[in-house]
Amino acid sequence: MTDLIVPAGAGRKLVTPAQEVTFKATKEMGSSVSIFEVVVPPGFDVGAHVHGEAEEFFYVLDGELDLMAFEPVERTKDNWHNWQSPKGDRVIRAGEGSAMFVPPGTPHAFRNATDKPVRMLFQCFPSPVHEDYFEEIAEIWSRGKAVDAAAVEEMRRRYDVEQLTPLRYEPPVHLPSQSATERGA
Repeated sequence: MTDLIVPAGAGRKLVTPAQEVTFKATKEMGSSVSIFEVVVPPGFDVGAHVHGEAEEFFYVLDGELDLMAFEPVERTKDNWHNWQSPKGDRVIRAGEGSAMFVPPGTPHAFRNATDKPVRMLFQCFPSPVHEDYFEEIAEIWSRGKAVDAAAVEEMRRRYDVEQLTPLRYEPPVHLPSQSATERGA
């Protein structure tokens, strides 16, 4: 077995209530690009943000994500879901096989607005910026179910992330199903 071949399901995992990240290629392996498989749960919204130096690539493996990568006409602070670029670009619901490349300085975001987990492949250059970032955000998420917005904001500043809209994790609420008798059937 070689350390440079990572079989399906293998790799170092960080599991939190908000996401599951599996490290596939890292600086420790000699890579200048960090590559991760990420499971994005229903209700997760990374919030619009921008990196001054890092470039990123997202590839949807299973499911659908709302994706955005452009400078909007107006940066609203609450959410990015209705942003529009000067050319008319809008948020896209992207399915399996869709990709998003994000050059440095480009506002971008993703969210899982569906009721199923989404798997994506995520790359970041240079390595190990996002490796360290995922380690630290996993620590913040492990402190409880609610997002500690101040801790996330402080951490993101250190990792070249200007947060434009809030990171949110609002899992869908599933009401218990009624029996046929309760529905009056």
